[in-house]
Amino acid sequence: MTPSRRKNKRDERKVKYMDFIGSIFGYVLWFAYQLVHNYALAIFIFTIIAKIIMFPSSVKQQKTMAGNARMQAKMNALREKYANNREKLQEETQKLYEKEGVSPYGGCLTSIIPMFIMLGIFYSVAYPLTNTLHLDKAMVENAKNVLVSIPGLNISTSAMYGGQIDIMKYFTSFESIQACFEGAKVTIPEITEFCASFNFSGINLLETPSTLGFSWYLLIPVLCFATSVVSQMIMTKLNGNGAAQQGCMKAMILLLPLFSAYLAYTVPAAVGFYWICSTVLGFVQSLVLHYFFGPDMMVARGEAARVALLEKQEATVRRL
Repeated sequence: MTPSRRKNKRDERKVKYMDFIGSIFGYVLWFAYQLVHNYALAIFIFTIIAKIIMFPSSVKQQKTMAGNARMQAKMNALREKYANNREKLQEETQKLYEKEGVSPYGGCLTSIIPMFIMLGIFYSVAYPLTNTLHLDKAMVENAKNVLVSIPGLNISTSAMYGGQIDIMKYFTSFESIQACFEGAKVTIPEITEFCASFNFSGINLLETPSTLGFSWYLLIPVLCFATSVVSQMIMTKLNGNGAAQQGCMKAMILLLPLFSAYLAYTVPAAVGFYWICSTVLGFVQSLVLHYFFGPDMMVARGEAARVALLEKQEATVRRL
């Protein structure tokens, strides 16, 4: 097998894998959509569901951040003591982490999870007919062929979205496209309603900001970047662990917002809308977690536990 064919095989496997993930998230989106019959609100509901699922990981991440902030004074002392012995510094630092029960990389995985979810959202939005509505792929392929044969539309099925977004855009305009889905498990009126539900406050979530030039749609990637950076900076300041963060966490403060903004610019607006909802809800969740698991609260709990242990030991000694 030639290198180019092997590369194509790998690319096909990646697409199938991400398509599978998109199909799973599509079922959740379809469930949420059935509740409200509006795709934007369905994304908001899905985001809440995702936050609930990820809540244990978020608690762990917050505890890690608070633990790093709590250990900062001890870390500074170690750096000063072993300034000329890097190997010993690493050894003592690892011992300190083990003693305090804090993982230096505990927050990295939970920072990547939202991006994994966004990729799932992307594939359910990019291929809404097969991944959200779960229509038969043969029907969708037939509709593509009809679409490209219509004069004047200049549709390319080789584009990233394989023509599915375009099918939804023109679904109500051409009966020949609707006819391709006769007998589908989702009726024509239901598909029509689903396509219309992508309009939210005058914004069509099927549109892609990068294809519209200078327009209000550019606010979506801008808000993706701004809300993400601001929320992370505020939480870093509240936790007081900016200097204690590991390299991966520092990189995430800019890399994740930049990547999310790029995606929001180059993919349908629904993806960027999800990211904004996720960031805002995540920020609110972080404020709540900070109240219960912030550095000061963790120190107070640690001190209370230490005092309780001493009192228990003293009581045991007195009984003896």
